[in-house]
Amino acid sequence: MSEHTSRSGTEPLDYRDTLFLPKTDFPMRAGLPQKEPEILARWREIGLYERLREDARGRTKYLLHDGPPYANGNLHIGHALNKILKDVVTRSLQMLGYDSNYVPGWDCHGLPIEWKIEEQYRAKGLDKDAVPINEFRRQCREFAQEWVKIQSAEFQRLGVIGDWADPYLTMSFGAEAQIARELMKFAATGQLYRGSKPVMWSVVEKTALAEAEVEYQDYQSDMIWVKFPVQSGHGLDAASIVIWTTTPWTIPGNRAISFSSKIAYGLYEVTAAAEGNWAKVGDRLILADQLADSVFKQAKVEAYERRGDVAASLLKQLAAEHPLRSLGYSFWVPLLDGEHVTDDAGTGFVHTAPGHGTDDFEIWTSSEQSLRARGIDPAIPFTVDADGFLTKDAPGFEGRRVITDKGDKGDANESVIKALQAAGMLIARGRLKHQYPHSWRSKKPVIYRNTPQWFIAMDRDIDAAGDTLRHRALDAIEATRFVPQSGQNRLRGMIENRPDWVISRQRAWGVPIAVFIHKESAEVLRDETVNQRIAEAFEAEGADAWFAEGAKARFLGNDFTADEWEQVTDILDVWFDSGSTHAFVLEQRPDLQPKRAFAGGEDRVIYLEGTDQHRGWFHSSLLESCGTRGHAPYDEVVTHGFVMDEEGRKMSKSLGNITAPQDVIKQNGADILRLWVMSSDYEDDLKIGPEIVKANADAYRKLRNTVRYLLGGLAGFEASERVAVADMPELERYMLHKLWELDGQVREGYGTFDYRRIFSRLFNFCTIELSSVYFDIRKDALYCDPLSSIRRRACRTVMDQLFSCLTAWLAPMLAFTMEEAWLARFPSTDGSVHLRVFPEVPGDWRDDALNDKWEKIRQVRRVVTGALEIERAAKAIGSSLEAAPIVYLSDPGLLGAMEGIDLAEISITSDATLKEGDGPDDAYRLPDVVGVAVVPARAEGRKCARSWKISPDVGSDPDYPDITPRDAEAVREWRALQMSAASV
Repeated sequence: MSEHTSRSGTEPLDYRDTLFLPKTDFPMRAGLPQKEPEILARWREIGLYERLREDARGRTKYLLHDGPPYANGNLHIGHALNKILKDVVTRSLQMLGYDSNYVPGWDCHGLPIEWKIEEQYRAKGLDKDAVPINEFRRQCREFAQEWVKIQSAEFQRLGVIGDWADPYLTMSFGAEAQIARELMKFAATGQLYRGSKPVMWSVVEKTALAEAEVEYQDYQSDMIWVKFPVQSGHGLDAASIVIWTTTPWTIPGNRAISFSSKIAYGLYEVTAAAEGNWAKVGDRLILADQLADSVFKQAKVEAYERRGDVAASLLKQLAAEHPLRSLGYSFWVPLLDGEHVTDDAGTGFVHTAPGHGTDDFEIWTSSEQSLRARGIDPAIPFTVDADGFLTKDAPGFEGRRVITDKGDKGDANESVIKALQAAGMLIARGRLKHQYPHSWRSKKPVIYRNTPQWFIAMDRDIDAAGDTLRHRALDAIEATRFVPQSGQNRLRGMIENRPDWVISRQRAWGVPIAVFIHKESAEVLRDETVNQRIAEAFEAEGADAWFAEGAKARFLGNDFTADEWEQVTDILDVWFDSGSTHAFVLEQRPDLQPKRAFAGGEDRVIYLEGTDQHRGWFHSSLLESCGTRGHAPYDEVVTHGFVMDEEGRKMSKSLGNITAPQDVIKQNGADILRLWVMSSDYEDDLKIGPEIVKANADAYRKLRNTVRYLLGGLAGFEASERVAVADMPELERYMLHKLWELDGQVREGYGTFDYRRIFSRLFNFCTIELSSVYFDIRKDALYCDPLSSIRRRACRTVMDQLFSCLTAWLAPMLAFTMEEAWLARFPSTDGSVHLRVFPEVPGDWRDDALNDKWEKIRQVRRVVTGALEIERAAKAIGSSLEAAPIVYLSDPGLLGAMEGIDLAEISITSDATLKEGDGPDDAYRLPDVVGVAVVPARAEGRKCARSWKISPDVGSDPDYPDITPRDAEAVREWRALQMSAASV
């Protein structure tokens, strides 16, 4: 823009100096990787966490209790998702007016950490068992402490606000003492017992595993079809029942055959088979009718005939010989009617080894009385030891190995198969690739193994009323809010069907099962004095006290004879540790201690983790709390999915598709990760990769530019400029109505944890309704109107409200950027956007009629804008200010909406003409906007040297012959302001 000389003076005037252009130090380029650490340091300097707690004192508590991650490695993208979600929960609830204190925690015991120390031992050629147990535990503790420090820094780098100075650790002395007390409560009510059951056992790790510690992977198993000769009589002479199994090594542990009275069975005879075939001509086999054909096909039988029915009533009376009778298995094998038997695979009969499967165990033990009546010993053999070797209870196979200490298949399967073949009891064999349980740590297959373990009973009476842990847990699930709702059904199904909880582990690093057992009666010692000694010692010295020399005598004291009691050396399942965290975090920390609905309070507790925690932390916490307190430790359970790559594949080093949060932060900043989480549907599996990160960085730039424009437009804004709502133009009142709408949507969304919906609405509002509509329309008034202009002042008043609301609403999501924006406008030594609550939006901003009107106006504007784009593309005009379109409206509703509206102003043209009617046939139209037609035309007049509008009025002010009267008035005010400032 060139210099001009006014008639009122001789000094040249550059109109650029008279424009009220945006001014802000808030940069367009974010530089988040450098800026965010500065903001983190500032939060620490001003004591942001402590001030949040002070501000929230006395408010209703809405607490998110942190599910503890394992302290054994750097964070992965799943950790980032989890912690960002948690931070958004606590920040938003705090800004909604609650006390939402967040105390981070770590799971420090158990195999994940112990395994790392053992790896160090193996690398050095050392023997773990040669090291004193408390020395080994010390090394585990130090290892965990180091990773707590590293992970804490990584979590804080994500922008997570919490009590990082005083987190909870399951290995702290106080926590270990409380975990032991929780166990003692189960012992006191008789829910704790030692029993012998088949549990999933890791030979590699030499310990029992919980279901939550197991993952299913593809595995190739040997499968065999085996004959069990039926005792003679009943018309079944020389007949055999056929079973199918994928675990041949369990045949020595067979004690029964299960069938189903709901399945139709028949007696079949082989009539043709190749020479040397295992299934011989004349073999009489009992099979499920539905499966007979597939069995004979597998056995390479050429022809067979069905000889008759075999009724379920008859099967109940039968017993069979063990197929390895010749090796010493001389007992009878009964047939048991089982609900778990189906005819969708196999033979319709299930080989039942009660020491090697849950269903097998349940049907065997539930039949104990009838077994004794039939003269059958119900004892369950221990056929496999802790190292995977078959024992003396497996005659003929002692020393054969099921799985090696490396996790490889041993020689047990082949030995059993050869013995069955030699005995003439094998009719077919093959290989099956299927999903088989593996330890999620070692990634090696596990086995079901009968071994003495400690259990918490699901169905024993807890009190005189006959209440059980299962019943309490199911009731608690019904009283809990789940997000998404499907989580309730999932957890309920698990609790309905789960067996007793195996809580013992044969390891070293953890809280011990701190009880004593009488050597003769096998009764658990229940003595409050002894329990108190143990707990006090743990408080002072940690759980190492249990393993110290002289511990038994110390804890039993003079009241009991040490030689009569056995000190248990197993440690607790780490899921019991983490399931007890509510007891030493929520209940014991004075800054937490929620008073919940069942206690007459309004406080609420949320648990938020990945969907796998329905069988993990959600599950164990529910059982622990229900068993000791009668209710769930939480009011709400929120779950998120897993993180996949951009193609929906699981991330792995071998595929090279891992997205590390540290890399994203280093290149783009943590707010880009936070935006990714907020813009994703976290209830489902999320995807991330280079292109998705780039897309989120692009979206971030659009949001940042909106905030930057607000900051620039508000430069120098003072309270004296404010305009009352009643005095504002319609457009401003329409924007305030939009803020009123958003306020309800934002509050509802944060209250229901529906972050994607909030983010989508705010993003669209910023990029469409503000940037493409409101800012676009008001740019001329903001830059060119006189300072005294009601329109400009109203615009700045609304921009002030926009800034106030948007920075608050987006603060939980984009924690760093909104802090930067807030301080850019309100620099202070100790201020923070995060110390705010969401602003109260006045109810009188609501104007439904005005909203409806402006929605119609925007439809008309959209057609005009489309027509101008066509003209611009054809180079008929350079900018929209060169246009003066003629707009035809045939829709009465649209015509009425345009009453009193400056069509040129909202279209950003120099002029516009509104006419009633359909318009010419060649007019521009949009198919989805009926009743609007636009005929392009060029504006007439001269171009204003200041605003660039084309108008016949340019030059009508004699003092400023090259600008419009509006611009001349603005320049006069500007000059007066300059003169006033100069005189001062």
